[in-house]
Amino acid sequence: MMTAIVLIRHGETDWNIIGRYQGQADPPLNPKGRMQAQKLAKELSQNSLDVIYSSPLRRTLETAKIISNKLKIDVINEPRIMEIHQGDWQTRLRTEIEERYPDLFAAWEITPWEVTPPGGEHLKEVQQRVSTALDDIIRMNNGKKIGIVTHRIPIALIKVRYQGMDPDIVRTIELPNAYWEEIEIS
Repeated sequence: MMTAIVLIRHGETDWNIIGRYQGQADPPLNPKGRMQAQKLAKELSQNSLDVIYSSPLRRTLETAKIISNKLKIDVINEPRIMEIHQGDWQTRLRTEIEERYPDLFAAWEITPWEVTPPGGEHLKEVQQRVSTALDDIIRMNNGKKIGIVTHRIPIALIKVRYQGMDPDIVRTIELPNAYWEEIEIS
């Protein structure tokens, strides 16, 4: 029996709209984000998920709970699939980060694997914790369809791993709020 992961990005927050870096800061979904999660739940109800794992941040957990209520399955908290810790960039507007750290931010946009946000995590650290979590999740749920409710960078890193994408896409790949995609794991 095939194991599949369904990657799910959380619904919209007010910070998404204004370009405020969230990282591991914890804003909730906004009304549109909750509507997006309801729509996700409806779409995914056709997809027969067996289990849902979620980052413990409010925006992901709220999205996951809306989906799990519709599908009548539990949500398992998994801190290792949290968003990258962006250090001093968290809670700041993109424009403010560009002003304070012009060279570093420019490098982050072009060569993200060579940059660490001040006081934050390096992409290799995020890749390691997300990969370890995913290996554990897949091992414990072999042959099942697993929902993974997480954030932009972890989803990009998972796509790099399983779809052979260029690692530099982590900063440029389009993954809108409430995005989802199923990936079969061989």
